Amino acid sequence: MAENTAPGHTARLSAYKNKGRDIEDLRRRRVETSVELRKQKKEETLLKRRNVEMLDDEPASPLQEQNKQQMSMSEIKNNIISSDRNDVLRATQSVRKLLSKEKNPPIDRVIEEGLVETLVAFLDCNDNPELQFEAAWALTNIASGTTAQTQAVVRSGAVPRFIRLLSAPSMSLVEQCIWALGNIAGDGAEMRDMVTANGIIEPLIRLVDMSAPPAFLRNLTWTFSNLCRNKNPPPKMKAIQACLPALSSLVQHTDKEVLADTCWALSYITDGANNQIQEVVDLP
Repeated sequence: MAENTAPGHTARLSAYKNKGRDIEDLRRRRVETSVELRKQKKEETLLKRRNVEMLDDEPASPLQEQNKQQMSMSEIKNNIISSDRNDVLRATQSVRKLLSKEKNPPIDRVIEEGLVETLVAFLDCNDNPELQFEAAWALTNIASGTTAQTQAVVRSGAVPRFIRLLSAPSMSLVEQCIWALGNIAGDGAEMRDMVTANGIIEPLIRLVDMSAPPAFLRNLTWTFSNLCRNKNPPPKMKAIQACLPALSSLVQHTDKEVLADTCWALSYITDGANNQIQEVVDLP
């Protein structure tokens, strides 16, 4: 019998032979697409975080109500350079509150009024940790904005000050500085490498304490993940190697958010060159 070489028969035969291969290819593509979508969602939502002030539901005393009153921008500018420490603190708190609004915080207005430089200078006030904390919180929220807004914080010299304050005695201040540095590192490869070059990794590693409050470790791990992020160019191998022992510890934590960001950090590293993958494989 002559072989059937009709076009329809050939097409059916090809479809039959490749059926398993096509299904496998489709499955692989679905997995790749799913992973990419998850990465995009992560990128869009967690590169930077703004510290939004939670409202207090408890009734306030008359004195507390007075302290909650929001200054106008002109009042802020006058009081933030006052010789009275209380005036300076209240003005800084007012800036922080403006920038902690859930919707449309006036970040550009604060930058245009020249307040970023003043806030950065307050980070050096070691005799006033409350002022340092309020300034760090305000700067964290400025750095959570656009690249231009983040750069305004960086240009004012905030990064080495934030890194120095990672050794501060106040853990609330330390956590706020971790958050600020995470926002800056999350802006892109250039900012990531600049923060790394300023020596962030060693003081971060010293803060890895598995008995620390989960909220603290979440911010710490998230900042580590931003230090491992971006591929154009990828992080320096020296920085990756420095981060990996901390990630090796954090991946054993029981908190889901700590685990998630640790896994994202490892995912970013293994999404690079073979030597980066090998570093993760060789982890003890």
